[in-house]
Amino acid sequence: MTSFTIEGIHLTALSSQKGLKKLSIGKFEINNLTDSIKLQPDDPYMFGVYYQLNEYFRRDRRTFEIPLDLDGTDFQIKVWNELIKIPYGVTISYKQLSERIGDAFAVRAVGKANGSNPIPVIIPCHRVIEANGKLGGYSGGLHVKEKLLKLEGSLSLELFEVV
Repeated sequence: MTSFTIEGIHLTALSSQKGLKKLSIGKFEINNLTDSIKLQPDDPYMFGVYYQLNEYFRRDRRTFEIPLDLDGTDFQIKVWNELIKIPYGVTISYKQLSERIGDAFAVRAVGKANGSNPIPVIIPCHRVIEANGKLGGYSGGLHVKEKLLKLEGSLSLELFEVV
């Protein structure tokens, strides 16, 4: 586990030997962690998370090359894997996301899986917004979601693009 601040956003990363398990925005509760070790951002077990996030916030990186160690239901992992496919600077609606996973009627379930994403930014759940153009929610706070979308250049009058 390591904590750092980039562009005014406090992040805490938790990894296993297989890959990144969790990325928290803001305060991180340690109460359920066992055998956690505080690592430096350049530790090999952090898989370059700090450096790649720094590049992302400088607009020098659009995709991440970090192994992930996801814990979730099959449905959640399916949604999270689909989120990774949304290109930098593009937003889609929850309905579009549910259609992409093959179930146009799973909009609420998709929203819930999106909200339980353990690795925001890297699994870009911030790129999913409401069909009416409103931002919706974000586990790191709506101000962070807005900042990420502005960083990627996707907050404009034309919020949706076909991908």
